[in-house]
Amino acid sequence: MTTVTRETLPPGEVLCAYCTARCCRYFAMQIDAPKTWEQFDHMRWYMIHGAISVFVDGESWYLMVPGDCQHLQADHRCGIYETRPQICRDYSTDVCEYDNDGVYDQYFETADQLWEYAQAILPARPRRDPKAPVSLPVLQMSH
Repeated sequence: MTTVTRETLPPGEVLCAYCTARCCRYFAMQIDAPKTWEQFDHMRWYMIHGAISVFVDGESWYLMVPGDCQHLQADHRCGIYETRPQICRDYSTDVCEYDNDGVYDQYFETADQLWEYAQAILPARPRRDPKAPVSLPVLQMSH
């Protein structure tokens, strides 16, 4: 079977006809780059709640959450194409993942990998006061 590339795409056809809908099988949220032990620890906490990963693309950090869109059909097409969310409408095959090998500048699949990275780049970790209250992190979405 010949693989269709962006350059060999037949006129009038779209890449989606040849794709397995990689863009519909996860979502990624940009997060602040961690700079402190506490920030890395919060990120580590996110990751121990399932198959969550973190990747870095350029200077930007992302939290990646796997999961197929509930409207993804067996043919890898959108079941609500005409009424899909705006974020889907804004996504273009001009820059989609069709021919992207999923290579990032940095990719952390486990909390242990992230923690090892933190240990390599941060100064020695200060000891935590066991009597100090613990606060859970809250994701902030920027607009």
